[in-house]
Amino acid sequence: MSTTLVAALWMLGAVSSFTAMAIAGRELSAGFDTFEIMMYRSAFGLLVVMTLAFATGSHRQITTVALRTHFIRNIFHFTGQNLWFYAVTMIPLAQVFALEFTSPLWVIVLSPFLLGERLTRIRALAAIMGFVGILIVARPDMAGMNSGIAAAATCAIFFALTYVFTKRLTRTETITAIMFYLTFFQLVFGVITAGYDGDIALPTLIALPWLALVACCGLLAHFCITKALTIAPATVVAPIDFARLPIVAVAAMLLYNEVIDIWVFVGAVIIFAGNYLNIWVETRKSA
Repeated sequence: MSTTLVAALWMLGAVSSFTAMAIAGRELSAGFDTFEIMMYRSAFGLLVVMTLAFATGSHRQITTVALRTHFIRNIFHFTGQNLWFYAVTMIPLAQVFALEFTSPLWVIVLSPFLLGERLTRIRALAAIMGFVGILIVARPDMAGMNSGIAAAATCAIFFALTYVFTKRLTRTETITAIMFYLTFFQLVFGVITAGYDGDIALPTLIALPWLALVACCGLLAHFCITKALTIAPATVVAPIDFARLPIVAVAAMLLYNEVIDIWVFVGAVIIFAGNYLNIWVETRKSA
């Protein structure tokens, strides 16, 4: 079996996990707010991470050397993830995913300020294409703009900030340390935000499988992407990730009777083209 096919299979695992997480998040929205979903997801995730860390002996890699950077990264991640869960309950799932795909383009914009990386002409063009794609997907006007679109567009910025600070951490920290602090801080933030009003919804027997699905899919999706990137170049992996859009659009149509909007796909193609152009040029430079 070719490495490209193996990478594609790993990416299909990530695509399936993200789609399942979006559906589970929408199913849970009737009984839980986004903070409670994040709290339960993080609790389950922390249990899984610590179990694997102690089983493999990698728990010794968890230190407090980069604690401040971990904290900042997870503030951004927690904010972005809550906005994402809010968006999936407010607007069509295909629209959420299309706007989320602008995250790599926001990384291009933010990296010169936070990582000292140079903003080249190609990177600037990719960012502009992403902005055009956003306008087509969201088609902002006084009648069509709503909090769901704003949340989906904004979550992409916070995910981009998460990626930037993750890149900082990978210079000194192991994956085990990053995953531990990810689930640990998300749990702490979740408990604080979910419990500030003194009322935390307890999981029911019906909700437990959905909560477990959210937690498992969140960890599995990122694991699948990481595995795919270790097998094949980003130019192969990135396009497969965009398969999320048609898959989630069909799933939403079948489960929630959501109408498939052609303009969402038009905007997504432009966003994808901007992403792919940047990845292709960067890969050729390093070849």
